[in-house]
Amino acid sequence: MNNFLKLIILVFSNFYFSQNYAVSSIPEELKSKANIVIRNDVSTYVINSIDDMEINHQNVFTVLNKAGDEDATVAIHYNKSTRVSDIKVQILDANGKVINKYSKSDFTDVSSVSAGSLYQDDRVLFLNYIPVSYPYTISYSYNVKTPNTIFLPDFYPLLDYNTSLENTKITIVNKSGIKLRTKIVESSFAKVTSSGDANNMTYSYQNFPAIEKETYSPSLKTILPRVQFSLEKFTLEGKQGDMTNWTTFGNWMYKDLLTPVSVVTPEIKAEVAALNLTGTTSEKVKKIYQYMQNKTRYVNVSIGIGGWQPIIPDEVRKKGYGDCKALTNYMKTLLDAAGIKSYYSVITSDETPQSFDPDFPKMGGNHVILMIPTEKEPIWLENTSQLMAFNHLSYNTTDRNVLAVKENGIEIIDTPVYQPEENQEIIKTKVVLNEDNSINLNSDFYYSKAQYDFNMYMLGLSKEDVKDAVKGRYDHIKIENLEVNNINNDKEKAEITYQAKFKVNDYSKKLGNDIFFRVLPLLETSNISADEERKLPLSLPFSYQDIYETEFTIPAGYKLAEKPLPIALNSEFGSYNLDFKLDGNKLLVNRKITISKGNYPKEKFKAYADFRKKTTSLDHTKILISKQ
Repeated sequence: MNNFLKLIILVFSNFYFSQNYAVSSIPEELKSKANIVIRNDVSTYVINSIDDMEINHQNVFTVLNKAGDEDATVAIHYNKSTRVSDIKVQILDANGKVINKYSKSDFTDVSSVSAGSLYQDDRVLFLNYIPVSYPYTISYSYNVKTPNTIFLPDFYPLLDYNTSLENTKITIVNKSGIKLRTKIVESSFAKVTSSGDANNMTYSYQNFPAIEKETYSPSLKTILPRVQFSLEKFTLEGKQGDMTNWTTFGNWMYKDLLTPVSVVTPEIKAEVAALNLTGTTSEKVKKIYQYMQNKTRYVNVSIGIGGWQPIIPDEVRKKGYGDCKALTNYMKTLLDAAGIKSYYSVITSDETPQSFDPDFPKMGGNHVILMIPTEKEPIWLENTSQLMAFNHLSYNTTDRNVLAVKENGIEIIDTPVYQPEENQEIIKTKVVLNEDNSINLNSDFYYSKAQYDFNMYMLGLSKEDVKDAVKGRYDHIKIENLEVNNINNDKEKAEITYQAKFKVNDYSKKLGNDIFFRVLPLLETSNISADEERKLPLSLPFSYQDIYETEFTIPAGYKLAEKPLPIALNSEFGSYNLDFKLDGNKLLVNRKITISKGNYPKEKFKAYADFRKKTTSLDHTKILISKQ
């Protein structure tokens, strides 16, 4: 550790440990709606050279109640090229008195393996303190030394709900002589303060109250302020690169990350030749893609250059598995062997769209997909699923941009945006009304695009589990004698369909000789509460259209007392239609709702809640039939 960092740590540590961390000193406004209060979170990054960075983390947080325990684990991530030292942990009681101390020997050291992982370079040291009373405070600090200068964090005030903040600070000391770019993304939620000069900058946030998660609120990353950092020259696992702009960064990714592991071997050439490809580019790509899907499965294999470099495609060919990088690169290599150009594309997969900044190149993203240019629209391939439809991206990778890595640099390209009419749920149901208040239903279910994504889980279920899933989805009615048949995954169109037959008891009500029943048996909606003052923007994450076509067979001897009038609602958020037709003893009910995705200021939330209150009321429309 260099003397400069030692001095910084000494100064901060004296301040850090001399603070009063009694719970009584926390301002009341920071306790409101909080499970955890971050008392003091200080990080110092000293960049000594292109391949030498030292980091000191010091953090103190108070857990106010049992709900805060989930986020109270001390976790320190590292890998084989990172050295962690000087780990110190103290547990303080409500009065700020130290009641326990821990060191590195008390931590558990495990592989940082996520679900679906096979093996990884990453590891984590963690300490899970079991409290005896609340509130309590955890104070910890540690040092990190790493040659990987490519990773500099975005600096947010916090990223968790029900967490408040007294003070957080980051200091970047740049002694490398390499230009360090910074960018402040401002927000009305908090103000970042800064001090220092270009080579020694400090940024901080203070006194930020807890945020509660609200219905239809966006990811905190998209609404909170942040400071971004990026070195123009960097090192990743011994590979030096240039991030002056996206072109130079893309050149490095293509040359140092992808080219060494993108070899078309004779065996891979033979694989492709055996497919006997004919037809258009799209037809050839589809045949290769479906071959790849049938041959491989997803397993997380985060090795190579910092977990960012794919394993070689011949290993995937032999073993039949890989992570998103490996499977995408394998698919790309198969296309190379067929003479079809494609681009390895880095993306941020998240329910709330997050895009790369065209004006601020930096390492990022958490997923990789493949883009194939054609004379018409690009073909997009998600390579980690054996069940995914051809040229379909899931809802958490649409409507954002990717870093498409090309021979001459990175091109930032937008992924598709699906319209409401593409993201459909269509349920066509024939209902027989029985005089004993039961109904018999025969339904056809259809889901496309984003709603296809939401229903793909059913494809991997057993027959009994499928039944349980249907019963769970419609738990507002008493389903009996359920049969689910003909589940089909149309991998050409990204559509899932199936049929269901079942009986529901106690659905209608007798009123003397009349029968009273809801017109939408497979729909249970509830109002969105708009009573409390809204704090967060309104985010409708994806567009969709739901269509319910229900045909009721009215029992012999009964007649519709009065046919309801058709209803149409329109708002800036979408539209709603409910229509009724009578054809002999058949009552036809058509319900359609269309919602458009969008981000709106918090003031719009009440209007959206009012719109949905009206649609919910109409969804509960009841009809009376009278005995003649």
